[in-house]
Amino acid sequence: MAVTSVFLSLSAATVLPALNTARELLAERGMGVLGAWALLNLLVSGYYVTRTDTRSEQHYFHQMNIGWGFVNALLAVWGLVQAHPNQVAGLTLTDSLTAQFNFEKILLLNVGLDAAYICIGSWLRARAGTAALKPERLRGFGRSLWVQGIFLLLFDISFYVVYHRYAALLLQLVP
Repeated sequence: MAVTSVFLSLSAATVLPALNTARELLAERGMGVLGAWALLNLLVSGYYVTRTDTRSEQHYFHQMNIGWGFVNALLAVWGLVQAHPNQVAGLTLTDSLTAQFNFEKILLLNVGLDAAYICIGSWLRARAGTAALKPERLRGFGRSLWVQGIFLLLFDISFYVVYHRYAALLLQLVP
């Protein structure tokens, strides 16, 4: 029994730093994907917003995408600044599990928000049918919320599924 516990502690001591580094690298890559999406929105919609009629649904669609691009870019930069793949090797198992599950909670909260974005987009599109003032704005903003919400929903669910694999590996190290 004592040999097994010594083996597990040696195993945890050698495996834990590698798991923590891999988790942080994954988070960093995820923020890179979000940053690329933000940049794509800024470039494409930035180009088209100046080339569409300001009274058209397309104009408002691109206008809203630019707003999303800025927000997503800020979140991606913040996430990249927070990721420290070279500084997490010394985390304890308790700290590693806390960091793992805190990040998972953020991803699951984001999944709920993403679903809300899609629903709000649908509400805006439906509201446009009865709006007397600028229905094209409601349709354009609603379509943008659909696009952004669907991308972010797929992104956050995929990120959660891949990131959650580390939870099982960390839990195997619990004595």
